[in-house]
Amino acid sequence: MVEVTVTPQSSLADRPVQIRVRGLSPSQLVTLRAWLKDEQGERFQSRAFFRADGAGEVDPGLHAALGGSYSGVWPMGLFWFLQPDTLFRRLVKRDVAGSPFRVRLEVLDGLCLDTDPREQPLGCCEAERWYVGPGVQRVPIREGRVRGALFLPP
Repeated sequence: MVEVTVTPQSSLADRPVQIRVRGLSPSQLVTLRAWLKDEQGERFQSRAFFRADGAGEVDPGLHAALGGSYSGVWPMGLFWFLQPDTLFRRLVKRDVAGSPFRVRLEVLDGLCLDTDPREQPLGCCEAERWYVGPGVQRVPIREGRVRGALFLPP
């Protein structure tokens, strides 16, 4: 059974996480795919191709991606290289305090180039990426022509 984990599962968007895949065959070629839908329902995704090590594990922080959205060792590459399915869209979080981005991570057998894979993933998990920490208070600012928000720590 293939297991995909993100540690910690819930974190602030600027904090690093560790992604790990276990339960693969040694030297198995897999695609690790990350995707999310923004508040308008637009999908953003990234993918990287990996070859499992001798223990049947993949760790993007230790193993180099062979291609896809990026190549080389990038521990956070699946998050940093998210691209929109529709051209000229930007990933923007409007409701920073109310809800996180939920990033789904999937591992697929072999090289998967489809934007909508037809095969079932070997394993998957979900990571929450928050933009405001617990207890932080958001105060809207309106002074003359100045508009903004002040975020006060607990």
